Amino acid sequence: MTKMHDLITRLNAASRAYYQENREIISDLEYDALYDELVKLEAETRIILASSPTQKVGYEIVSTLTKAPHDIPMLSLDKTKDITALEEFIDDKKGLLLWKLDGLSIVLRYENGELKQALTRGNGQIGEDVTHNAKVFANIPLAVPYTGNFWVRGEAVITFDDFETINNEITSDDKYKNPRNLCSGTVRQLNSEIASKRRVYFYAFGAVATEPHELKSTVLTWLGSQGFDVVTHEEVTTETVAEIIEKFKSQIPSLPIATDGLVLTYDDIAYSASLGATSKFPRDSIAFKWADDLSETTLHSIEWNPSRTGLINPVAIFNPVDIEGSQVSRASLHNVSILRALELGVGDTITVYKANMIIPQVAENLTRSNTITIPTHCPVCDSETQITTQASDTDSEVLICPNEACGAKQIQSLVHFVSRDGLNIEGLSEQTLEKFISHGIISTYTDLFTLSHHEKTITSMEGFGQRSYDKLLTAIEKARDVALPNFIYALGIRHVGLANAKLLCAHYNHDFEAIVNACISEFYQDNLAEIKGYGEAIAYSLNLYFTDENNLPTARATLEHLQIQIPASAPKGEQPLDDLIFVITGDVNQYQNRKALQQHIETLGGKVATSVSTKTSYLINNDATSASSKNKKAAQLGVPIITEDDFIKMIK
Repeated sequence: MTKMHDLITRLNAASRAYYQENREIISDLEYDALYDELVKLEAETRIILASSPTQKVGYEIVSTLTKAPHDIPMLSLDKTKDITALEEFIDDKKGLLLWKLDGLSIVLRYENGELKQALTRGNGQIGEDVTHNAKVFANIPLAVPYTGNFWVRGEAVITFDDFETINNEITSDDKYKNPRNLCSGTVRQLNSEIASKRRVYFYAFGAVATEPHELKSTVLTWLGSQGFDVVTHEEVTTETVAEIIEKFKSQIPSLPIATDGLVLTYDDIAYSASLGATSKFPRDSIAFKWADDLSETTLHSIEWNPSRTGLINPVAIFNPVDIEGSQVSRASLHNVSILRALELGVGDTITVYKANMIIPQVAENLTRSNTITIPTHCPVCDSETQITTQASDTDSEVLICPNEACGAKQIQSLVHFVSRDGLNIEGLSEQTLEKFISHGIISTYTDLFTLSHHEKTITSMEGFGQRSYDKLLTAIEKARDVALPNFIYALGIRHVGLANAKLLCAHYNHDFEAIVNACISEFYQDNLAEIKGYGEAIAYSLNLYFTDENNLPTARATLEHLQIQIPASAPKGEQPLDDLIFVITGDVNQYQNRKALQQHIETLGGKVATSVSTKTSYLINNDATSASSKNKKAAQLGVPIITEDDFIKMIK
């Protein structure tokens, strides 16, 4: 198998270099020789991997993911963070310890030596058919030597390196949070060409109905002989389990894929079968979850960071500590309420950890001196600060700067204005905007469109030259042609994201002055209440913004530099989702992400809001039985909760 993998890697690298990069890394003669060697090896072993260049890839597009029952239910595992519990679990038996990979569980069904079906775990009883995508995974065997019927269980994953590469190619709002989410979205794509480009790997951790075996460890060895990459595993006893766990843990920093713990299972297949299962878990296996890696350190200071909205957010600065393989020296405290609850003071001993092994958090304050004072003046503009209650489920207290002319607000407002969902001006980073502000080149939105008056100043700045200047002016010229919802969003009006901006513009036929008149009218609440999804908070925010003596003149002056796109709209009643408003929550399976689903709804005449109200037509949530706040609100208001499958049926 090692030889086969090596040949595939070399041949595919040579093809990429020749066809995509216009260069040769091996001669035609050498390529043909390696190719012939691979063909011979596949014939001898009767193993053909999906990534093999001998296979002509035929991409498949399905209209929807169908569901199918598992022949044998895939139950979830009971969990523990206590090593002693594992020692008691294994008792006097021999066990098998395996990585618990953090991806998407998949079951593969083979008949007569060929891959016939791939199902996601789903709810354990019924999974989604993703066979079209499994056939283009990087390392799944399409053909195997064994011709009997059998099922392989494993985890689909995407490496950290591939995750970074793919995420860097995705616009900011659509980026995936971690490799697991990216893998889940990829495996559920309707178009297998997308899955093939994202290099999904499959690691087997078990099999059912294979040739007779007495031990699970020999099953894994057998799977390796059939061409599968098998998850790393080790045999353990009650005496060695703690030592082997530490061995696994030491490998985490160098792992190319994500893991969220280990699985301990009895090696003896017959004994495992005799134990049966509870209503939730099999009795022969248990998951070991890593305990939070807490590190003690000393609080050095609290940093207060002003934002575009006026919020001043506290950040804990502490002596650097190593957590989960990286050095950490700061963690967000989020708001005043959390700061007060921790009773922090400079010099306090605190414990910190990484939530989900990613985001630094302060866990506890061990000394609680409670000497931190909340700033009475903004650290940027020196205006008096205010503590107010944030309208949220927790009613958290926050610190704000009320000065609309605050420099921090100015910078962040400009950053928001030029962002992708705003005017989308490439090349204007926060650092560049800070330079322009400090040189007196820009202070308002309109100044962005007169940068040609400052060519000499800009081209003489550090990090800038004529080429950078020319590229920036080209980007600004391109940004002049903008849709009205993007312009409204760019203004940074509280509670008005791009989705709400689109609803607003559609209701007033993309007429900016009509929007303004509705928002500044004494009847603004009644006017805006006609927009599905709009409530009192959004209406008040729009009124507050446009009645400000500075905001409206600035917006109108900026519009003079822009060319507003007027979309062609279908006559009322001619689109399938006219007059319907949707709210989307939870993970999506059929679309690349929630934004893609939103765009599809809007192209069909529907509208998308961010919160459930009496005007909501449908809440789209694939987990219709969850106890989420949106599900509860929909149930209270009698709003139908539908899945993506229901939505797709609706628009057919």
